[in-house]
Formats: sequence, C-alpha cells, structure tokens
Amino acid sequence: MDKRKVIYYEDEMNDEFSTAVIEPRRIDGGYVYDRRGLFNRAAHFFWYRIVADPLAYLYVKLSLRQSSVGKEKLKPFRKKGIYIYGNHTQAVGDPLTPNVFCFPKRVSFIVHANNVSMPVLGRINPYLGAIPLPDNLEAAKNFRACVNGRIERGDAVVIYPEAHIWPYYTKIRNFPDDSFGYPAKSDTPVFCFVNTYHSRGEGKKPKMITYIDGPFYPDMSLPLKNRRKKLRDEVYETMCRRAEESDIEMIRYIRKDKADAPAEAES
Repeated sequence: MDKRKVIYYEDEMNDEFSTAVIEPRRIDGGYVYDRRGLFNRAAHFFWYRIVADPLAYLYVKLSLRQSSVGKEKLKPFRKKGIYIYGNHTQAVGDPLTPNVFCFPKRVSFIVHANNVSMPVLGRINPYLGAIPLPDNLEAAKNFRACVNGRIERGDAVVIYPEAHIWPYYTKIRNFPDDSFGYPAKSDTPVFCFVNTYHSRGEGKKPKMITYIDGPFYPDMSLPLKNRRKKLRDEVYETMCRRAEESDIEMIRYIRKDKADAPAEAES
C-alpha cells in the first residue's frame, strides 16, 4: 500500500501520482492492435484465462479485500458489448478489478502507451486486453477499428476517464467528455463503477467496495457534441454520489494553493 499520508497537488486533471517511471513507446501505424492467428489466439487464452483471471481474483479478494455491489446489472449484457467507466485509484488493482466483477465476460482496457512499453509485461498486456491510445492518424484508424471490434464481439471496454492514478483517492476528479464519444457514436450501453474504501479497524488495510451503476444510454436525438456531454454528466454525477460511500481517507490530497494560503496570510 502507498505509504504517503499527504499528497499536495496543483491540477486535478493532469497531476500523476503513480510511482512507476516508464518511457512510453510511440504508438504509430506500425503498431498491431489485433493480433490474429493460431499462436496469438492461444497466447491470449493462456495469459488471459489461465494466468490473469486466477491471479486477478486472488489479488483483488485477498489484497484489496474487494466486494461488489450491483454486478447483477451487467448480467443482461453478458453477450453484448458495453463501455465501463471507473475511478483511477489503484496502480495494480485497476487493471484487475473489472475482470473480477465482469467475469466471465472478456474485458479490454483503453490505456496509455506506458502499459505496453514495459520490457516484459508490456508484451503481455495486449493479450490481457490493453488497447493503447494512438499517437498519429494512421494509428488512430487502427485504434478505432480495434475498439469497435471488441464491442462487436461482446467485450466490456473499460476506460478510466480521470486518466491519472491518485492512490486511494476517495472523491471523483473532474474529467472531460472526450472518451464518451465512443459510446455516443455507436449507441452502446454504458456502465460506471466506483471503488470506495472502508475501515477494517485500527492499523488494518482498508477494504474496497465496488459500486456498479447503469446502464446509461446516449440520447441519439441530440447532436454528437451534446450527446457526449450529457452522457458524461450522467456518469460523473452518479460516480460522485457513489464516492460518498467511502468512510476512510488513507491519503489526504491537498491543493497547493490552499496549503500555502495560511502561510501567506501570516506573512
């Protein structure tokens, strides 16, 4: 668990507090998003079903003490593609928790290039569902085709719209509506989840309760820009309400200008 007790931030939409230092690769037109062929299908099955699913369950249940509320809402969509938006508060847990509450549905993740840039794990992550964001127009075409293909085959495509990891943060940070263009264009159902933190007693690691809400649907009567914003606002407001369920603050986040205010006033 992160040992920091207080973290000072300047920009809630852009500050990053992950401790990992990774040099991202460039995702250009040469990046292969969909790895086809017998070997790649076998590799996907091995890494995803044989290795990742059991390890995800063990880590999420034993380390994070996670339980889910509302996962029955996903059952009618077991064979239908959906988008799921969540809060970004665990470096290891966030790529694993959706696999647990979505099981047996396959899960794909729209991720930063960091996730496919690590020496070993970066080669495995695409078999675990990682879809890195593109860096140029040629890659963007392949990216869109990959995301649409995952939805068509019935995956849950997970997006962390806050983009940056804030360990154990108990509120929802403001986020733009850009990523809501995916479901808004394709008229795809949307769900959201919020990982909340709860005390287990003095000196014990908190337990995590994941609240799942939805489905939300894009209003196809609106222009795309308005449709995207409305969908984002519905999800954001729901996530903010769910975040209030947390009853413990393991790390306190303080905006720097507020932290400096008393000192400036005294001087």
